[in-house]
Amino acid sequence: MLRLDPTREPATPKDAATVAVIRPREGGIEVFCVKRHAASGFLGGAVVFPGGKLSPADRAPDWERAVTPLGARAAQVSDDAVAARGFAVAALRELFEEAGLLPVTGTPLDDAAIESLRTDLGRRTAERSDGAREFLDLMLERGLCLDTGALEAMARWITPAAEERRYDTRFYLLVAPPGQSGRHDDHETTHSFWATPAEVLAAWQSGEIFLAPPTVRTLELLTVATDVSEARAIAHRQALDPVCPFFAMDGESALLALPGDPLYPEDTAPLDDLAPTRFVFDQGRFVPRRVQRPSR
Repeated sequence: MLRLDPTREPATPKDAATVAVIRPREGGIEVFCVKRHAASGFLGGAVVFPGGKLSPADRAPDWERAVTPLGARAAQVSDDAVAARGFAVAALRELFEEAGLLPVTGTPLDDAAIESLRTDLGRRTAERSDGAREFLDLMLERGLCLDTGALEAMARWITPAAEERRYDTRFYLLVAPPGQSGRHDDHETTHSFWATPAEVLAAWQSGEIFLAPPTVRTLELLTVATDVSEARAIAHRQALDPVCPFFAMDGESALLALPGDPLYPEDTAPLDDLAPTRFVFDQGRFVPRRVQRPSR
């Protein structure tokens, strides 16, 4: 799923966005996950949050007429206001395409309306198109306005330099629009489900599913949320500085070092007081660990 080679010339990361969609569940929250197609070039077969690459059309000026203002933190994901809006648009476009979820202003769309829109988008999208321009045209023609203001920026992760395909991904949190249950697209995603963060992590720990380290970290943060408001507060407290794991070896163990780890190439503080400083590759998965830098 990951193709790590530290001798490879690092690729330039491509901009991307992903969304952890949550909804209330008795005693807490649950999150929507999709399984990537096994043939996908990046993280094939992994369980992820819906998301994908930015397209030039996500930054089109016409989006000014079809989005709500960004929240303060979502506006901070880029120094360029147009780029910040583009990340939010890409996040919701990919969410719609891969998961059948779409927050809009006014009356929420139900599942039937979502499927109708997905069918329409599929008809008008050329074979080699990424569908981004067609998505914008569809929103404008239908008079729909994306509720980009509902996105809570949560994190920014950059794929390790040793990985063959690299992405600079903004992570968002979104409360599911009422009346929408979500469904994978049977193309890029082959399975989808709602589960509590703890349930997803338990499936990962038992080896039933594969999760990438940023997904593990996001789920661990959300396990303590007792409702959607607390989940949004947790997201709001996270730093938006880019986190780029560093591939390293500790003896015979392969790992991805994070800020604060002794093997991380920069002398930086951990993500927070309880955050892991590394993900150690063990029995087919990257397991979070916390290792203190030696005192000086």
